[in-house]
Amino acid sequence: MSEISLGTSGQASVIVDESNTADVIGSGLLPVFATPMMIALMEKAASNAVAIFLDEEQTTVGTMINVTHDAASPLGARITASARVIAVERRRIDFAVEAREGEKVIGKGTHSRFIVNSKQFLSKIYLSSEG
Repeated sequence: MSEISLGTSGQASVIVDESNTADVIGSGLLPVFATPMMIALMEKAASNAVAIFLDEEQTTVGTMINVTHDAASPLGARITASARVIAVERRRIDFAVEAREGEKVIGKGTHSRFIVNSKQFLSKIYLSSEG
């Protein structure tokens, strides 16, 4: 693993369609971009930001998110999330995250991810579920 630099950033984008609205995924009743989908996009941007620093057997997993969803976005809107590394402590990486519809900020906050070994992480999950 390479050292992760503060300020490193990543992005992810999506178009609001029938698959990611609040009424379809069950987080609300209106056909607007769903908050859980905004959060997932922010997580993807954070994951994208640090992927180049990880070894082949490593990945990151989300552990905390604290965001606001400040504006609704209609069908057809292009949403772009960005994540910027603001702290690195051992295996924990903290990000400032933001989602925009064009120039308008629709959500913002912070997000943390942990670096894990993919095989070890999955083996712990499956061993613990066998009970």
